[in-house]
Amino acid sequence: MEIKDIIKEITDKDNIKSVYFVGCGASRSDLYPAYYFLNNNAKNIRTSIHTANEFVMATPAAVDNTAVVITCSLGGNTPETVKAAGHAKSLGAHVIAVTHEQDSPLTKDADYTVIFAWDETYSSKMDKMIKVIGMAVELLNNVEGYDRYDEMVKALEDSYGIIDEVVKGVGKDAEEFARRYKDTNMLYVMSSGATQEVAWSFSSCLMMEMQWIPSSTFNDGDFFHGPFEMVDKDVPYLLFINEGRTREMDVRALTFLQRFDTKYTIVDSKDFALGNYFSKDIIDYLNPVIISPVIRVYAEKLAVLREHPLTKRRYMWKLSY
Repeated sequence: MEIKDIIKEITDKDNIKSVYFVGCGASRSDLYPAYYFLNNNAKNIRTSIHTANEFVMATPAAVDNTAVVITCSLGGNTPETVKAAGHAKSLGAHVIAVTHEQDSPLTKDADYTVIFAWDETYSSKMDKMIKVIGMAVELLNNVEGYDRYDEMVKALEDSYGIIDEVVKGVGKDAEEFARRYKDTNMLYVMSSGATQEVAWSFSSCLMMEMQWIPSSTFNDGDFFHGPFEMVDKDVPYLLFINEGRTREMDVRALTFLQRFDTKYTIVDSKDFALGNYFSKDIIDYLNPVIISPVIRVYAEKLAVLREHPLTKRRYMWKLSY
């Protein structure tokens, strides 16, 4: 069943008032751009994003038959997310499971299942994020109407080709990043807007989980309200700069990093000519779709140089926790 048909069936059946995005780790962070889009554009739909256990333990009161709960897990077997899907279903919500694995545990209590690609190309790795943004677009358009609907749908469709083209040109920069940071004992990662959780995912998942490098992340808007006290010469930073409304925040942070000669690296959407592909009215929501695969290349190059595969773990999947 196509996403458009799923959302139409849901909105034809009930008066949808709220949308909840639920997952853990990287799967939760990949839901954030869709949440950001809906939160920025909906006038009446309430929306929020939750880590799965907290969604179960502190469930929003509005989770009922007027709610859509979008749950996500790559393998479809994350225990907390599986439990959250069942919990949402028990409250009468319309549950959509987003996973790479058909008939996985996550799909058991779901009303609908959306399967995403993963392994083939870098654009495949973004299929999850793109499809969930598509759900948010369909929900907004069906419930309230969305003036940029056709433009946004086309942009999401075009993103796959743009991603595969962009990543062809980032190898040299990714190798330079790997050389600069292969021996680092810390990395601060920051961004803003729809890319905020891309920074979180890079810090928490690709650095701490997959490379065992201590890392911290924060929104550029909070940088000057505490974290900037850590700025000093040669302190390592990674900054994702967006095109769109929050770019001014990103550039302000960059200016401060340059002022004190930090060891910084930027990944700037403008370098990938996003403005040539997407209009200013929707570009905010496409930044993470393009930046995410680029920094995946950065992490892969770093892993090779450090001789520490991204699949290496000490605790995950090895201990009972």
